[in-house]
Amino acid sequence: MEATRELYWNVGHHAVWPMYTLFCFAFFIALYGFYQRTRIYRQGRELTRTDRVPERIRLFLTHLFLQVRVLRVAGPGVFHAFFFWSFGVLFIGTLLVMAQADFTQPVLRSVFLVGSFYKVFSLVLDLAGAMAVVMLGGLFIRRFIFRPEGLETKRDDYLAHALLFAILLTGFFVEGLRMAATEIRTNPGLTPFSPVGLLFGRLFLGLDAEALAAGHKALWWVHFMLAMGLIAALPSTKLRHIFLTSANYFFTDLAPKGAIQTIDIENNESGQFGAAAVGDLSWKDIFDADACTSCKRCQDRCPAYATGKPLSPMKVVKQIGELAFAKAQSGLIDAIGRDTLWSCTTCRACQEICPANIEHVPKIIEMRRNLSLMEGAFPGDEVRIASENIEINGNPFGLAFAGRGDWAAGLPVKIMEQDSAVDVLYFAGCYASFDKRNRAIAQGFVKICHAAGLHVGILGKEEKCCGEPVRKLGNEYLYQTTAAQNVELIRQYDVKKIVTTCPHCFNTLSRDYRDLGLTAEVEHAATFVNSLIKAGRIALKHDPFAFTLHDSCYLGRYRDILAEPREVLHRAGGKLTEMKRSGYESFCCGAGGGRILAEEKTGTRINVERVRMARETGAPVLVSCCPFCLAMFEDGIKTGGYEGAVKALDLTEIVAARIGA
Repeated sequence: MEATRELYWNVGHHAVWPMYTLFCFAFFIALYGFYQRTRIYRQGRELTRTDRVPERIRLFLTHLFLQVRVLRVAGPGVFHAFFFWSFGVLFIGTLLVMAQADFTQPVLRSVFLVGSFYKVFSLVLDLAGAMAVVMLGGLFIRRFIFRPEGLETKRDDYLAHALLFAILLTGFFVEGLRMAATEIRTNPGLTPFSPVGLLFGRLFLGLDAEALAAGHKALWWVHFMLAMGLIAALPSTKLRHIFLTSANYFFTDLAPKGAIQTIDIENNESGQFGAAAVGDLSWKDIFDADACTSCKRCQDRCPAYATGKPLSPMKVVKQIGELAFAKAQSGLIDAIGRDTLWSCTTCRACQEICPANIEHVPKIIEMRRNLSLMEGAFPGDEVRIASENIEINGNPFGLAFAGRGDWAAGLPVKIMEQDSAVDVLYFAGCYASFDKRNRAIAQGFVKICHAAGLHVGILGKEEKCCGEPVRKLGNEYLYQTTAAQNVELIRQYDVKKIVTTCPHCFNTLSRDYRDLGLTAEVEHAATFVNSLIKAGRIALKHDPFAFTLHDSCYLGRYRDILAEPREVLHRAGGKLTEMKRSGYESFCCGAGGGRILAEEKTGTRINVERVRMARETGAPVLVSCCPFCLAMFEDGIKTGGYEGAVKALDLTEIVAARIGA
């Protein structure tokens, strides 16, 4: 006897019409529910996310079927991915049954669920069902038994788990009843291909044929109605993320990571800047709130949240959704909280880890823009003073702009207004120009270039702050004013290549300045120095030292520059001990998002926490590739009581000290 089974056994083919009628009913309920939600999304302003369709489709398929973003976190990520895959296999199996029972067999007189194919089909679906139950159980235990700190559990979570468990388990009970009646005694050769169904079937061997048939038919309809209930309930439960998170992969921001929309300050007819109400955000910002699964990955990686600040990226996103569905026309900033918004370091750890592809940072910057441009608000008086200093003197310290190039006295450096015939323009930035400790970074970079036979130029007193700190605090006007002056100067000198030791300057000049007309190539010193070493332009003395490396947020997560600093330090004789939070998981120093200008008044200090992580490695040297980071670590070492235990150095200092003949 050929291996197969009777489809719709005991239920009868006459069940097809009521079955499809109920399916259509459930489908249209779901469709209408999603349509109602799109009306909420449309409260937001327009935003194009349907361009470059082939690239979006590729991202959608890759992230959906390979669960790329989900698997970035072990444990729950693995549970979720394998549950998704196993449930997907069950769905495909259901479609194959429907295809044969309702089309190929009655219309084409052809069957394909027979023989070896049927055996494989039966075994795969049986194991997929078991896998789905086990993985769902793992997720259940994590959420309801261990209850990780900060993971919110609501009625919706209980409903989703209960419904999924009910569908899976009733499916196995239905299979067990059928096997008890048709296979275990009468056709035992097929039972090895349904091992889990066999376990359930043995439970019913004591029942007679009539009881098995009655129980099977009743439970079959229960199983079917639960499945239809799942479809109908999708828009109104957290299970809607099955579709919304998947759609969010298609709606990915295809601009360079961390790019900020440049607004036209001069030609804004509405006179409204930033987001004061939900309607001032984009439709994608509201959609993000609905796609959020409240998994708290973003919250777990937020340096502000970890150090006792009021910011939780997850809660910010959920609050936007709550206001959108309440149709609130104002009060967005007050609902979220000003201190919450000012706490963000824009480190992008939240976005990097989010499995739902949610864009947290742009939402916060839009609300900061409203605070800064519409209300003239600052996180504190120290930020107001620093902003005024940038406006007047081109630096946050209030020091005379004429002294900006004093750090280069006696060094082989050309001042561009005197001689612009250079190989590279070094954009020093404010900290390397004025901060006594950070000047060693600029001086070290010049020494490296000189050893490589390169002519280096600087703007000197003509250089102004790149504007990044105030821009991230929402002051787009001051940013564009200072940036435009820098761009004009660089273009005037016909600069072809810019190198900077500051990741914030690097990110701003290489990406944001493009909107203002800068076309020159921009590179960070870490990759630039690495290329010089590889090309044999400079030779390093191999002087062994032990260190741990801090990956700057604006170099790592924003620009994917992780390997190059390690390569340089290895060539310099360094032995690296990684911190627990490194690479894309790196913990912010606390200076990003304009926080370099602000006092940290709430919770514990982020820089002290990061220095503590470095100290845990036992390495005596903490290396960074950013003047902001170096300044924060110098302060964190003193404030945290780590003097003598950890020394903070910049990569350029280490290389400059090891330049050979």
